[in-house]
Amino acid sequence: MDDNHIKGKGKKFPYNNRQLSWMDFNTRVIEEAFEKENPVMERVNFLAITASNLDEFMMVRVAGVIDQMEHGVKGVDLSGLNPKQQYSQLSDKIHEFSNRQYSCLNRSILPVLKKHNIFFKKVEDLNETQRKFINRYFDKVIFPVLTPMAVDTSRPFPLLLNKSLNIAVRLMNEEKETFFAVMQVPSVLPRFIELPSKDERDFILLENIIISRLDELFELFKIRAYCPFRITRDSDLDIDEDTDDLLSEIEKSIKKRRRGKPIRLEISDKCDKRLKDFLIEMLDVDESEIYECHGPLDLTFLSKFSKISGSDSLSFKPIKPVNPPADFYGYDDIFEAIREKDRFVHHPYESFDCVVRFVQDAARDDKVLAIKQTLYRVSGNSPIVAALIKAAENGKQVTVLVELKARFDEENNIQWAKKLEKAGCHVVYGLSGLKTHCKICLVVRNEEDGIRRYLHMGTGNYNDSTARFYTDMGLFTCKEEYGEDASSLFNVLTGYSVPPQYNKFIVAPHGMRDFFEEKIRKEIENAKNGLPSGITAKVNSLVDSSIIQLLYEASKANVQVRLIVRGICCLIPGIEKTSENITVHSIVGQLLEHSRMFQFENGGEPEMYLGSADWMPRNLDRRVELVFPIEDEDIHKRCNDIIELMWNDVINTRIQLPDTNYVMIDRRGKKHLNCQTEFAQLAKKALKQRKEHTVNVSSQGEEKIQKGDNK
Repeated sequence: MDDNHIKGKGKKFPYNNRQLSWMDFNTRVIEEAFEKENPVMERVNFLAITASNLDEFMMVRVAGVIDQMEHGVKGVDLSGLNPKQQYSQLSDKIHEFSNRQYSCLNRSILPVLKKHNIFFKKVEDLNETQRKFINRYFDKVIFPVLTPMAVDTSRPFPLLLNKSLNIAVRLMNEEKETFFAVMQVPSVLPRFIELPSKDERDFILLENIIISRLDELFELFKIRAYCPFRITRDSDLDIDEDTDDLLSEIEKSIKKRRRGKPIRLEISDKCDKRLKDFLIEMLDVDESEIYECHGPLDLTFLSKFSKISGSDSLSFKPIKPVNPPADFYGYDDIFEAIREKDRFVHHPYESFDCVVRFVQDAARDDKVLAIKQTLYRVSGNSPIVAALIKAAENGKQVTVLVELKARFDEENNIQWAKKLEKAGCHVVYGLSGLKTHCKICLVVRNEEDGIRRYLHMGTGNYNDSTARFYTDMGLFTCKEEYGEDASSLFNVLTGYSVPPQYNKFIVAPHGMRDFFEEKIRKEIENAKNGLPSGITAKVNSLVDSSIIQLLYEASKANVQVRLIVRGICCLIPGIEKTSENITVHSIVGQLLEHSRMFQFENGGEPEMYLGSADWMPRNLDRRVELVFPIEDEDIHKRCNDIIELMWNDVINTRIQLPDTNYVMIDRRGKKHLNCQTEFAQLAKKALKQRKEHTVNVSSQGEEKIQKGDNK
């Protein structure tokens, strides 16, 4: 059942439906695809992102609402909608959104590509050279991997893979009898192929080449009609966590995902009626689950297309991470740098390599005794996992918590878990009933003055791939209280330890909800007592009803509440006598905002916290999450500057209105500030200043030595 789903009689306070709020977020993304000021290949990529986002939303969230309806759930959520009402509104909104995607492609993006001499061609538009090219390509590359599948009494409709692109064909024999067949468009081949051309760049889609040669694939029949189609299946896993072998149980569930019930059928808007009826019958979908598309199905292919060679001038200027980050410049020994003071990094403006190096150096350092780390999502060729394996091979005690239940990364994580175990690492899969979502790495080192614990804690995953375009933050420290907390946390994760009273950490599910609620109440109390008050929070999603109600109470007490919420926001700002002191911004730009920050005015002594948790019931109650305080004065100031700069962004920011709609921020009279490009410049400036400072200090040292020699 959904978060905050109740059996009540409607909403008790202003609360926007979670699913509808998510659709509003994807609308903000597609607005970037329409935005004429964005380079065209970035617009192409934004459109691809909306398609990928919608796929996952359909497979999990929409499938969940359908499941509630099928199980007869009658209760309403906090927005006052029961599952049937939710689905009705969602279906209307998603159909409208799908139409908007194709309007964006056909009316907004393709005309601009044509101005840059980039074309998607139909077979009938090809010249003789291009026809010969696609025919050779079909014969040599496509034909060997095609599998036409007849559908008749002896050959049932095949089990089609989730999200696969297929072609349905209606055939007729000499006796005028009708037959049907389906064929998967091979996913192992590129979706688009560049054609030979002198003065322009021409591309053709794989399915169009296949369609042009259908006659040869069904030689005994006449082709009466064909239609590309694609199905999306219910893909939420139903896992029995009481099993003795969680890894095996998840592997079984992944296989079931491939056979999940179809909950969306995408077809060409020119689909033949008899073919459409055939697909509806075979897939058992109803009218509300059918999406007729005016253009190529599965727009996720545009992500790769946006990165074709030679198109750099049609994309954003890339944000290149500085390496090393200013905090680590001049240090060959990363542990020496952390011993000196806490170190802070802001990705991707500052390279994620320092995090990788932290684990790599620990793996080969003779003084390191143990490494303990949580892994939620990692890249396909993870240097961090490779370093952990190397550490185990070097005789260090390596403990890795691999979260097998990370949605859609289950298979990847299972493979890494097996490799880590094979290398001799202690691999654990987390706590029953909870996802382990915290981001922490602990290195235990035996030094001259005894055992010292070094920590990295972050807001994002240990994923070197996504770290290039997700904005995240990390803190390195070797302070004893943090080290004690880290050891205690890992003991809870790997053993049967009772959750302790942490020195500094705030850990879910035991204590984080109470912590945030107490912090908000303290701001309310301070405001009532005439003390400085204020709350600024940056999260990916704000769903939790208790947090929302407390923020409303804060607003009523004249606490100024500033929220930067990238995605779902069930809180409704700007309502008189309820939320008039709450402002909600959403930043959607070149990079994906992923960091979580929490700032409380605290009566004039501001506190700053970073961490992995959003303000959602699942994060506060059903996950292991970590939030940690920023106590170093320099880092605290830097985090404060970061959040202020984000708040003053006018290029990527939209403001939520009391009717739940979002509008671009009014730029009149304001500095045209893009926080993401500004952070990139600040990272470069900081490194440059650090280098100059190091040179000056070195020069002064040499001067002192020379004066000493003269004496």
